[in-house]
Amino acid sequence: MRPERQQPLTREEHLELGRELKQARIKLNELAALVVEVYGPQNHAAFTFQKIVEALDTLSDDMQVQAAEDLRGQPVEAFYT
Repeated sequence: MRPERQQPLTREEHLELGRELKQARIKLNELAALVVEVYGPQNHAAFTFQKIVEALDTLSDDMQVQAAEDLRGQPVEAFYT
């Protein structure tokens, strides 16, 4: 038996999630820069921060694609990027 498909996010929900992800990206970039400044770019924590920032960038790109799919025919540019 297939699970019931959930309703996609609304335009307002995509906008809100996009704002939250943009704020998270800004904060993580600030923290990553601090760790690199204190411990250097070769530090394991600095490397992990960079991987988190990259993962958040990928998530934002994926959510931008999802918004376009959920809101077909509506402008969705820059919701997440």
